[in-house]
Amino acid sequence: MCSDSVKQTAVEVHGLGKRYEIYAAPQDRLKQMVLPRLSRLVGRESKEYFREFWALRDVNLKVGVGETVAIIGQNGSGKSTFLQLVCGTLSPTQGEVLRRGRIAALLELGAGFNPEFTGEENVFLSGMLYGLTEAQLKERYKSIIEFAEIGDFVSQPVKTYSSGMYVRLAFAIAAHVDADVLVVDEALSVGDVRFTQKCMRFLREFQKNGTLLFVSHDVGAVTSLCSRAVWLDRGSVRLDGPAKEVVEAYLAEQHVLDRKAQGVTVTAAKAERARAKMVASDVIDPRIEQLRAANHIRVFEFDPDAHAGEFGAGGARVVDVALLDDDGHKAQLLQGGELVTLELKIEVNSPLTGLIFGFYLKDRLGQRLFGDNTHLTYEDMVDGQPDDVFRATFQFRMPILPVGAYSIDAAVASGTQEDHTQQHWIHDALQFRTIDSTMRHGLVGIPMLQISVEKERSVA
Repeated sequence: MCSDSVKQTAVEVHGLGKRYEIYAAPQDRLKQMVLPRLSRLVGRESKEYFREFWALRDVNLKVGVGETVAIIGQNGSGKSTFLQLVCGTLSPTQGEVLRRGRIAALLELGAGFNPEFTGEENVFLSGMLYGLTEAQLKERYKSIIEFAEIGDFVSQPVKTYSSGMYVRLAFAIAAHVDADVLVVDEALSVGDVRFTQKCMRFLREFQKNGTLLFVSHDVGAVTSLCSRAVWLDRGSVRLDGPAKEVVEAYLAEQHVLDRKAQGVTVTAAKAERARAKMVASDVIDPRIEQLRAANHIRVFEFDPDAHAGEFGAGGARVVDVALLDDDGHKAQLLQGGELVTLELKIEVNSPLTGLIFGFYLKDRLGQRLFGDNTHLTYEDMVDGQPDDVFRATFQFRMPILPVGAYSIDAAVASGTQEDHTQQHWIHDALQFRTIDSTMRHGLVGIPMLQISVEKERSVA
């Protein structure tokens, strides 16, 4: 059980599966307990009075020590079942789970709590279930309660707690058990913003030394926290890879399914990653030696064959995306702070009502930094006919960006802001790279119009 491969992994599962028996009526459960045994005693073929449901089947997965892995998928895809099997709160029907170190889990709301016990009593109950001694829990008790921020409610039965208070206490306990592996199942979807930010700070600190398994429907949190994502679909692994790529494929699939339910045909395609060649001579502005700014952003031209993927119903297509400077020329080198215009060129193939054009700017992890669309600007319907060509433009000041790779998703939809069909969405339609930067912290920097210091009074 302790092979070299296991030593290098925090969690390893082989052929993992979980089967449930679904009964149509309560009496069928009793029949299943008695009648098959009687049939076997008299030599007859036994009959099953249930139908099988495999919540998880034949899952093979390795999570390395120190990795942060997201588990994504629709409701009912097996995410929570998988985490419960990993944590040991469920027994597998088939396969095995190998674990390394102590696992702390934030599963369904209040899991592990006795609703009749007070918050204080549940701290000691849960802590001991994690393997801490009473002495260790007494030493950490004050810190746990301060982290939870539930005040005098700690002396009340947890059955009186709100959902947010449940999560506060559960997270506070998990944060103090010295876990090697932390499992979080949608726990951050409940609670106020300030506490959520506090939890995110803890998770980022935990990532430095620990292994994190994270389930969330918040794709921003997934791409921000996780380097890798596993997409579960109907109990099996659909896709396993870099978080950004898996999330984009998942979102495209969900849009296809949503539109299919409404009778709209949408297709999703994954292009080969023929990335635009980043050859210096293609993109370096000849004035670079004269530029004194410390923030250089190189912009690469749109290549319809080089984007990561696309999806849509096909009634209209994005055929060109460009970032223009203040003179209307395609930008090759930017500094941040100057006025730029993002221009989308769209060709219409079918009669469409309520055209909406939009974009997102993303970092290398797929986090959406900002974006906009034309819906509010053009509240009157923008309609299109076959062979119509539209140019949508968005003017803004280019933010100052940390060193790294960035991309722009471009899209055209039809309908309304609340109910629309994506006609064409291109992931990573336009790419650019910041090669050096004055910025050290945060996701984007805002160019300052003025910075000053004035002394209001002097001691002398």
